[in-house]
Amino acid sequence: MEAKKSKKADLDNKRGLFMEIGLIVALAIVIIMFSVSQREKIIEAMAPVASVDEVEMIDVTTEKEPETVPVQHQTVSVITDVLNVVRNETKIETSIGWVDFEDEDIDIAPIQVETEEIEEETIFIVADEKPTFQGGDLNTFRNWVQSRLTYPALAQENNIQGTVTVKFVVEKDGRLTNIQVLKSPDKTLSDEAVQVLAKSPKWAPARQRDMAVRFSYTMPIVFKLQN
Repeated sequence: MEAKKSKKADLDNKRGLFMEIGLIVALAIVIIMFSVSQREKIIEAMAPVASVDEVEMIDVTTEKEPETVPVQHQTVSVITDVLNVVRNETKIETSIGWVDFEDEDIDIAPIQVETEEIEEETIFIVADEKPTFQGGDLNTFRNWVQSRLTYPALAQENNIQGTVTVKFVVEKDGRLTNIQVLKSPDKTLSDEAVQVLAKSPKWAPARQRDMAVRFSYTMPIVFKLQN
């Protein structure tokens, strides 16, 4: 005959299982309760709390509009009695009583006018003694000029020749000044003549009444090509 197990014996065998299930259920409940309570704490922590901080009050100043200074209107009165307008047609007569000056001696200083003596430098064409050049006369000087002339190449190429008439002044110190060309067949010839005259040595000046004077000379200079 098989021995039958009682229901009580089976329950004892399953006690451990039930205990484990109970522990699991209890642990689950505890976890759920803990999570619920933790969520409430989180919600409470995240709930906005109205806190009033001390706010520094800043006085807001607005610029005042510039005060308008009342314009003081001044009236200018024209005194017509002081200024007398005189037209061009009106004559102004002033009278000075000489009686007021009778007791005073008025000294009038003489006005001295300095006059400069203007010495006219007369240029002579005729004098007691004419200028001399190196002990000779005008012909000596013309020979000196002719011997120092260089015929311009441009004038030679164009077969230009002729007489250049010059005028100059022998100064009181013997220098030659105011060299002028009165007549010339070509500018190249006149330029050469003036250049030679400007190199002239000093002359012995002309004399009038035993005084050195300025003297003017007119002299021809010949440019001629040799065949």
